Amino acid sequence: MNSTARRLPRMVQKLLGLLGLLAVLVGCKPADGPWTPAEKRLMASLVLTSKLPESTGNYVADEPRAAKLGQALFFDKALSGDGKVACATCHEPQKYFTDGRRQAQGMGATSRNAPTVLGAGWFPFVFLDGRKDSLWSQALGPIEADNEHGFDRLALAHALYDRYRQPYEAVFGSMPNLADVQRFPAHGKPVELDRAHPLQRAWAAMQMADQEAVNQVFAHFGKAIEAFERHLQPQPAPFDHYVKAVLAGNTNGGGQLDPAAQRGLRAFMGRAGCVNCHNGPLLSDRGFHNLGLPGAKDDKGQMLTGIDGGRTMGAGKVKLDPFRCGQAHSDAKECDELRFLDPRFADFVGAFKTPSLRNVAMTAPYFHAGQAQNLREVLDFYRTLPGRAQLGHREFTLQPLPGSVDADDMIAFLNSLTGPLPAVEWLGPPKDRL
Repeated sequence: MNSTARRLPRMVQKLLGLLGLLAVLVGCKPADGPWTPAEKRLMASLVLTSKLPESTGNYVADEPRAAKLGQALFFDKALSGDGKVACATCHEPQKYFTDGRRQAQGMGATSRNAPTVLGAGWFPFVFLDGRKDSLWSQALGPIEADNEHGFDRLALAHALYDRYRQPYEAVFGSMPNLADVQRFPAHGKPVELDRAHPLQRAWAAMQMADQEAVNQVFAHFGKAIEAFERHLQPQPAPFDHYVKAVLAGNTNGGGQLDPAAQRGLRAFMGRAGCVNCHNGPLLSDRGFHNLGLPGAKDDKGQMLTGIDGGRTMGAGKVKLDPFRCGQAHSDAKECDELRFLDPRFADFVGAFKTPSLRNVAMTAPYFHAGQAQNLREVLDFYRTLPGRAQLGHREFTLQPLPGSVDADDMIAFLNSLTGPLPAVEWLGPPKDRL
């Protein structure tokens, strides 16, 4: 045996040892074998598509002038009681249209986390409890909420008349003569269960036809907001590029995902069971589930009081909503999503909407009241499923995350779902004059 032959095994051993050490240092474990045909089909179903569902009841949803008007309104702080709160206050573009708080903060404290509006048009029901059935009617709720915009529909109508009359009428036609303050007081709105409320008294003193005219302006405000928000769509992420490369025959997926993210993807679709609820292009079943979450704390670490009923309350509210599908101000009269909606359904109690996982690494804190500060806390919760549901029962299909699922792998995969923000022209007020 010559000297080269004697040295070769030793050289190979050193090389293998070096590679092993490098793998330990970078945390690199090999991904599992090649994707099966079934796995590829499932992966393909998760890829982001640009085909946005049609709007529910908004005939100007895809009208460019309506979108520009809605863009201006979305960033206008004057549409609030103190002149300091806009839609963008809780949905900041650079934070992927969230606010980074456990619970949203408008003119006062709220009890829920502010979900991103990126991709919100994909969901048949809006808000975490689904109390609205369209993106345009969703925009109306925060305006009149005391702890959000703290405004009212008459004040909003006057603001549109004074500040946006020309672009409004270019989209929706003539406004009522809001300069006539005898017919249209400066403030007023319907106030449930409190006829003595000053805003209710001002509203009740108006002629019914004038009330209806203001309601029309109010609804048009929401429809302009939706037209803008339909431009706020998640953008393709490394995950999408990886899957498309794999489906095209590139076994390496174009190098878009490292081995850890690939292992996380395999667990996500398989033994972790995440895909049972986080499926489709938005990685959400768009349904509502009770996870049995613990009580929530505010940003100061104090426990929130009260227990949130979730979907059971939201389902009741949407059926009574005067701006829902089938009502006078909706342009949709066929309301399949509402036909069999039953607020008394036991599984609705304490349930909240399954969020999209698109850009999830950028939208902490998590869960409906910000109970988890980061993705590792989310995975820790699913690992143990501690405690019992505060109301109702925990989702029957929910099982603890298996010990064989590596948290670092899962986080690597979830990070791969972050795409770029939408086009810069939509990330602030319109630059061109309306």
